Amino acid sequence: MSYKTLISTAELAEQLDNPALVIVDCRFYLADTEQGRQLYQTAHLPGAVYAYLDDDLSGTIIAGQTSRHPLPEIETLSQTLSAWGIDSLTQVIVYDDKGGAIAARLWWMLNWLGHDSVAVLDGGWPRWEQEKRPTRSGDESVSPKQFTPNIQTAMLADLAEVQANHAKADYALFDSRIAARYRGEVELLDPIAGHIPGAVNAPFPENMADGVMLPPEQLRARFEALLGDTPASSAVFYCGSGVTAAHNLLAIAHVGLGRARMYAGSWSEWITQPNPLVATDK
Repeated sequence: MSYKTLISTAELAEQLDNPALVIVDCRFYLADTEQGRQLYQTAHLPGAVYAYLDDDLSGTIIAGQTSRHPLPEIETLSQTLSAWGIDSLTQVIVYDDKGGAIAARLWWMLNWLGHDSVAVLDGGWPRWEQEKRPTRSGDESVSPKQFTPNIQTAMLADLAEVQANHAKADYALFDSRIAARYRGEVELLDPIAGHIPGAVNAPFPENMADGVMLPPEQLRARFEALLGDTPASSAVFYCGSGVTAAHNLLAIAHVGLGRARMYAGSWSEWITQPNPLVATDK
């Protein structure tokens, strides 16, 4: 068994007894940051551990310097993954109830750490529950293993790179937020609205229909049109805080276009600069 982008509920249901499998529940709500954990306690996939976005999948926020969800220190993240029972031989499955919008963050982080045997559950918790598949409640007991990172530095773009290149015609930069936030019409999460000058809008929700990934041929056509002649490995995606942009990277990988890059600091880091450059397209 080796799943590297998506796995269906039917496929996962057949693997629940696989000792080399670790399932991670990534449900999270910005409006109520404890709700995901509470829902996990009530019911989750059998054997699943819970990943808390603000703590497990993010580092320490430094006001005026970092994004809202900075990447954690590699050593700290490796310890978390080890505690969840993940090592080099583990097949990891991640899920949420937002079509993979949160789970894709962990999918990308594991790939960044050199572990590509990780897939997002297509349809996530809603489909699993709708199909009346088995669930459990409360906490799960897992045996820790030793996770050893192998950092894929090319997958990550930093602030300095984006600052130096964003306005260049041949620098492919994509904003993964919805169009209204990209255009600066609404902004409920960050103090400044707009987008990085030169970025093209690629809203991640357009990868899905009813919480399930679009058919591969539709996804491929979407990203071929967005990327044009730019190879995925040269394209950089960002969002508000480095979470939902991973959904676009997941979609690109799923249809075989390659491994795109992430500006993990994203908009909420960009606007910490003195007099940040901001574009709005009305």
